[in-house]
Amino acid sequence: MTSKAVSQSRPRNAHKSSETLQSILLHILMTLGALLFIAPLYLMLVYATHPDNGIYSGALWFGSEAVNNFKNLQADTNFLKATFNSLMIAVLYTTVSLLFTSMAGFAFTKYEFVGKNFWFGLILATIAIPAFVTIIPQYIMVARDFHLTNTYWAVILPGLANTVGIFYMRQTFQGVHNDLLNAARIDGASEFRVFWQIALPVVRPSLAALAILLFLASWNDYLWPLLVLNNKDAYTIPVALGTLVGLTRVSWGGIMMGTAISTMPFLILFMLAQRHIVAGVAGGSVKG
Repeated sequence: MTSKAVSQSRPRNAHKSSETLQSILLHILMTLGALLFIAPLYLMLVYATHPDNGIYSGALWFGSEAVNNFKNLQADTNFLKATFNSLMIAVLYTTVSLLFTSMAGFAFTKYEFVGKNFWFGLILATIAIPAFVTIIPQYIMVARDFHLTNTYWAVILPGLANTVGIFYMRQTFQGVHNDLLNAARIDGASEFRVFWQIALPVVRPSLAALAILLFLASWNDYLWPLLVLNNKDAYTIPVALGTLVGLTRVSWGGIMMGTAISTMPFLILFMLAQRHIVAGVAGGSVKG
């Protein structure tokens, strides 16, 4: 090998070694970040198997009180009923909100009407309004005017027209070519059929991603259900778990057990569907 070839190979080897070192350091940092994320979840599972005072013992391994903690949780909160309520509310909210937001996003993208940009800008402007500003008028409307207290619809109705969902679906439908929709219209399809059978199947990954986000938002909501649900049999999971925090006693074992039960299924779901979620979010955030 000539001296010139040797001198050219050295920078390449040095560059390759530098990339390898950077990759190793990146993996170390990402591993540490993952451990920091997993540590609270692990401790949650551990303390769900210990008595109430176990959270102060510094235990790092599982105990033997899991069954007793669940029995106490069920006795104190009727946790199974709260789980059913949360599931029904989340499913109904996700289904109806997904329909409304996708229809609004489709209309703002594919139709021309008077004040289109004004109305869309007004909808986006509501993102800047803190929820605490509107929560009292919403409560008066739902509880006093509509008499919906302690019903599923009291929790569902105020958030159906989700602003972020409308914006997200508008961005998603911009990637659907008008030629495809016009071809369906030429074949005699109605406008609703164009939307339902032509446009929606094209954006299915984005719909799946938005559905999961809406479901999780409803599942984890605490403040609004706390206001409109004052009957123990109507409680959702977050509200039911909140009742375990008293002035003189906090049922840490029950709180950890209930939180673990309500959290772990969605961690598993996210791990199984993370590719679809990322693909849907990325597809909806880029204009086609």
